[in-house]
Amino acid sequence: MSEAPASEAPTRVFLVDDHEVVRRGLRDLLDDEPDLEVVGEASTAAHALARGPALRPDVAVLDVRLPDGDGISVCRELRSRMPGLACLMLTSFDDEDALLDAIMAGAAGYVLKQIKGADLVSAVRTVATGQSMLDPATTARLMRSLRDPVAAKAPEDERLAVLSERERSVLELIGQGLTNRQIAKRLYLSEKTVKNHISRLLGKLGVERRVQAAVIAAQVHEHDADEK
Repeated sequence: MSEAPASEAPTRVFLVDDHEVVRRGLRDLLDDEPDLEVVGEASTAAHALARGPALRPDVAVLDVRLPDGDGISVCRELRSRMPGLACLMLTSFDDEDALLDAIMAGAAGYVLKQIKGADLVSAVRTVATGQSMLDPATTARLMRSLRDPVAAKAPEDERLAVLSERERSVLELIGQGLTNRQIAKRLYLSEKTVKNHISRLLGKLGVERRVQAAVIAAQVHEHDADEK
């Protein structure tokens, strides 16, 4: 059992996977932690959408591939009904397109099924606190693919047009993977000011998570490079 942070009530977890063995393993793993509680399971997208909202989970662990759909669509639909829900995508496929779709659907994390049990528990705890948890190697490959002119998509011109020059600078540095502290140092700003800029630019871009902004920044960076 890994060390659990102090908490008044356990984090409520909803499992969605079409393999019973996987669900049972996940339930045993998570229920073994005093700060985590599996409140329900589903084996299909339809089942997940029917049961999920009533269970009021804090975190949904979703298989990307489901027999009647995909976990990414389930993530998007569940979060439209429960905006506070954190979705952790779980997959045996190292699929860059699925990762990009998951990020833009508002998923808080994306991990491969080969992940160690303790690391999965840690990932659930991380997304439960509102942070993002993405497999570093997979994310690095995604960013490389976005810098590939063939893979790069059209920039979000209309949304970027509403950003101030300073917000564009912050977005560019987010796309480079810099932390708030590093951005503050680079732009000679306080960390609080950087946080305020990030909060505003996320709102203007219509996204919730820093990693979503990073994806847009990477796409725009490649587009600008092509234009030169």
